Amino acid sequence: MGSAELRRRFHEYFEQRGHRIVPSASLVPANDPTLLFTNAGMVQFKDVFLGKEERDYKRAVTSQRCVRAGGKHNDLENVGYTARHHTFFEMLGNFSFGDYFKKEAIEYAWGLLTKEFGLPPERLWVTVYVDDDEAADLWLNHIGIPEERFARISGSDNFWQMGDTGPCGPCSEIFYDHGPGIEGGPPGTPEEDGDRYVEIWNLVFMQYDRDADGTMNPLPAPCVDTGMGLERIAAVMQGVHDNYEIDLFRRLLDAVADLAQTGERDNASLRVIADHIRSCAFLIVDGVLPSNEGRGYVLRRIIRRAARHGYQLGLREPFFHRLVEPLIHEMGDAFPELVEKRELVERMLLKEERRFQETLSQGMKLLDDAMSGLTPRADYRETPPDEDDENTPLDPASTIPGDVAFGLYDTYGFPWDLTADIAREHGLRVDRDGFNRCMEEQQRRSRAASRFGADLSSDVQVNMDSTFSGYERDADEGRVIALYRDNEAVEALEAGEAGMVFLDNTPFYAEAGGQVGDRGRLTAGDTVFEVEDTRRKGQASAHIGRVLAGRVAIGTPVQAGIDADRRNDTRRNHSATHLLHAALRHVLGTHVQQKGSLVHPDYLRFDFSHFEPVTRAQLAEIERFVNAEIRRNSPAEVREMRMEDAVAEGAMALFGEKYGDQVRVLRIGPESLELCGGTHVDRTGDIGLCRILSETGVAAGVRRIEAVTGAKAIESLQSQDERLRRIAETVNAGLDEVEQRVEQVADRSRRLEKELEQAKARLASQAGGDLAAQAVEIDGLHVLAARLDDADSKTLRDTVDGLKGRLGAAAVVLGTVANGKVQLVAGVTNGETGRIRAGDLVNHVAGFVGGKGGGRPDMAQAGGNDPAGLDDGLADVARWVREQLG
Repeated sequence: MGSAELRRRFHEYFEQRGHRIVPSASLVPANDPTLLFTNAGMVQFKDVFLGKEERDYKRAVTSQRCVRAGGKHNDLENVGYTARHHTFFEMLGNFSFGDYFKKEAIEYAWGLLTKEFGLPPERLWVTVYVDDDEAADLWLNHIGIPEERFARISGSDNFWQMGDTGPCGPCSEIFYDHGPGIEGGPPGTPEEDGDRYVEIWNLVFMQYDRDADGTMNPLPAPCVDTGMGLERIAAVMQGVHDNYEIDLFRRLLDAVADLAQTGERDNASLRVIADHIRSCAFLIVDGVLPSNEGRGYVLRRIIRRAARHGYQLGLREPFFHRLVEPLIHEMGDAFPELVEKRELVERMLLKEERRFQETLSQGMKLLDDAMSGLTPRADYRETPPDEDDENTPLDPASTIPGDVAFGLYDTYGFPWDLTADIAREHGLRVDRDGFNRCMEEQQRRSRAASRFGADLSSDVQVNMDSTFSGYERDADEGRVIALYRDNEAVEALEAGEAGMVFLDNTPFYAEAGGQVGDRGRLTAGDTVFEVEDTRRKGQASAHIGRVLAGRVAIGTPVQAGIDADRRNDTRRNHSATHLLHAALRHVLGTHVQQKGSLVHPDYLRFDFSHFEPVTRAQLAEIERFVNAEIRRNSPAEVREMRMEDAVAEGAMALFGEKYGDQVRVLRIGPESLELCGGTHVDRTGDIGLCRILSETGVAAGVRRIEAVTGAKAIESLQSQDERLRRIAETVNAGLDEVEQRVEQVADRSRRLEKELEQAKARLASQAGGDLAAQAVEIDGLHVLAARLDDADSKTLRDTVDGLKGRLGAAAVVLGTVANGKVQLVAGVTNGETGRIRAGDLVNHVAGFVGGKGGGRPDMAQAGGNDPAGLDDGLADVARWVREQLG
């Protein structure tokens, strides 16, 4: 049963039993700031379980996208080395919110596995929490699980809790026995860590509310939360022990192998790349973009890990983005958002990979040099170290120094875990403490040299007020009332010193409500203090920067002047966010609410609630609405009033803003009335022009628009016009003909690609017919070994399949040479795999060309780097087969 069919039948099974099919939530949790990523199916229902949210259904079924690659739940370092670790996986789950409980949950699970999916009951093992007599009775007496395949388990493995307090309850886990050929004992035994018995489904029975003193109070409405990994159940249903051998991964692995021009399949690098394209693509789909912090940094780490493994496979040009297409082929039907965001995903992956590849080869050379003089550990093995491995003493002879690892991070962009990953492959370790010391020292130097001159994350709070005069003027007089250096209060700041200056009166806007803080200068005679940012500290504004000349002391009167051009650009963008908000509600509906914003002098970013992507037609209408209001040149009316009066008048509060009893209310245009403490244009016409650059999703039900105004909007239009002109020149068309000409070129390209595929198919068929006559019969087996020049790997596979059909009982191996590398494909008809295995056959020939490979008993691939040995290898096949057949 294919993965797509498994997912569909799981949904249909529970839908027929009264469950609502709920789409997968975003990988960025919308209701849980404690989580880096959505890592389980229950995350989107957390508030339902807690009683904070009600839905119009009591039963749900999902296939939830999950990522475990950062924070507490991090499987990144294990991926590529084990059969079942992934950064991205799908969790199948059924949920009851105070509806059915243990009896129905157990019946549903058993019925799905044994009847719907047809798994042999004798291969299923069950565990319950040690004290859960109710679940034990249901399994033993109602379902009829034999005592010998049942165990009571104590500890956290079979008791789930949301936190130290709150909903919790016992679990019941279902295991599949892969058979005696695999090491490992039944669950609950000392040998349970083996791979024979694999957990496939966990049923969580939330029946208690744990209070602060540990007392378990029964919940008034017990709930059910289950989780079954799609990849694990697919491995069981497809008769394989390794998740990477299921259909989802086989095709991705083939795509990576084709790019690397290798027939090898049992390779950690191939697995890493096939896994990572899934997590990276879906993270970008859900609004995560590569960056140096938080979720974006985790994404960057995963992309760079994939790029490094591609480098190890010999791929020297960007390749990762080319795997989006085969991924869409596998998962696009189930997750159409992947199709919709294809261009963005490919563009971001290509950009990030190019950025890393600029330094990858240099960094690898430095790392190779550092490892060349080291000795692999005696206990070296190609699996991740145990968790307690970090606690074992470091041996200098097998340890990469921390400063080397930091140099790779700081200069070449190698994340820590990437260096550790490479080290592990060579049986080495990395001095993490040394790395951390280097990181701390760099951060100390950075703070000391910072133009901001202060730790912007500082908890410094001052017990004083300052008056803001920036609504009326760009420059004003003020007196220094407090000074801080290195977060300590001081009497004065000398020339060259960095710190924070507090004034009793200032025109500088302190960052708030998404609007960035002002920059500018404080001057007094020959004294100059450069303000690089303005932040709110308590009720006062902190002017953060450095003394360029003179001396600033408490009590000094200063002339405070902002960067007026920067403020004006910020004003335009801030006022445009209000018009954009009104336009979104006008076009999409009144359900749209602001969920966050960033107002910068160069651009604006606006997050809003909406249940689906905004179409291009809708974006065009939104942009027209905003620019119509700009042309209307309406005044921006600001009034001070009581909060209750503002709400009564219909004013909307902006996300993240804090308001007192008296508030500022901004009316800009006929449809925008909002509370806002920021700075704005005098009239809408001052904005000039608004240009929407992008619209993306950032979380479940949250979308993001980025836009520019004024001169930046003009620059955007001119840049787009120039790109259009270059395209027109490329396709030799006028501007009014370019769309039609590009469509013609694309149609011709598709037609030629189709013709090429047809030609390859004819070549394969013709070659198969010609080659079949060359087969020799050995002990009832038709054996053929031949070259098929100018063929790619797909043509080789298709030809081998065709020959197997023509020859009956057969063992076939074909080889070709492309770009100095050998590609081999071997096939054995199903009835003969007991005598000859395709993997053994292809590896015999691969040995002549300096390579190796692998695959299934009936089909295998290999590659090599020595074309000179190909003919000898093929010529030796008949002798080798006779020897194998005895």
